[in-house]
Amino acid sequence: MKNLLAALLWLWMCLVLVGAFFYAPAAAGFIGYSSRILFFHVPLAWTAFVAFLVAAVWSGLYLVRGRPGDDRAAAAAVELGFVYCLLATLTGAMWARTMWGAFWNWDPRQFSIVLVLLFYGAYLALRGAVDDRQLRARLAAVYALLGVVVTPFFFWVVPRMKRFFSLHPDSVVNTRGTIDMESHMLQVLLASWVGFNALFFWLHDLHRRAAALHEAEEA
Repeated sequence: MKNLLAALLWLWMCLVLVGAFFYAPAAAGFIGYSSRILFFHVPLAWTAFVAFLVAAVWSGLYLVRGRPGDDRAAAAAVELGFVYCLLATLTGAMWARTMWGAFWNWDPRQFSIVLVLLFYGAYLALRGAVDDRQLRARLAAVYALLGVVVTPFFFWVVPRMKRFFSLHPDSVVNTRGTIDMESHMLQVLLASWVGFNALFFWLHDLHRRAAALHEAEEA
C-alpha cells in the first residue's frame, strides 16, 4: 500500500511539473518564464509553515503524555520544515535575481523568512546542546510551542504590514482578501502545495521511524 501511495505521489509531482511549464500560462509582467518558479517557491513556503504547526502539535502532545515518540515526531517536523523553508528561500532568491537583478534585496518577505530560519535553527542548536534526553525534549517542546506565536507573525503579518514597502507581487490571497489569479495558474499552484504537503508527511513518517530505530540501537 505504501509503495502504491509513493508511486501516486511521484506521478502527482510529475504532473505538477508538466502543469507548471506547459499547462499554466506565464504571468503577465514577469521577465521571461520566471513566474513558473513560483509554482514551487510558494508551496514550499506554505508547507514549511504546515511543518512547524505539526511540530507544535507533537510538542504539545509530548508535554501532556511524555512519550519519546512524540518528541521524535516534533523534531522530525522541525527538521523537514527547516529544509522546506531553506528551499523556499533559495527559490525565492533565484526568482529575485531574474526580476530584481540581485539574489538578495532585503525585501520584507525575504527578511521575515530568514528570521524564521534563525528561529528554528536555534531550535536545532538547542537539541544539539542538551545531552539529557528528557530535559532536551521538554525544552524543545516549549520552544516549538512558542513557534505557534512567532511563526505566523513572520510568515503572514510582517510581509503584509503596510508600513513596509515590498517588491513582491501581490499574494495569492491578496490584501483585499480575494484570490486574484488566472484559473490554470491557481490549479497548478494548489496542486503543487498538495504534493509538497504529501511529500512532507511521507518524509516525516520515514524520518521519525528512522529516529526510533537509531535510538533503539543506541539503547
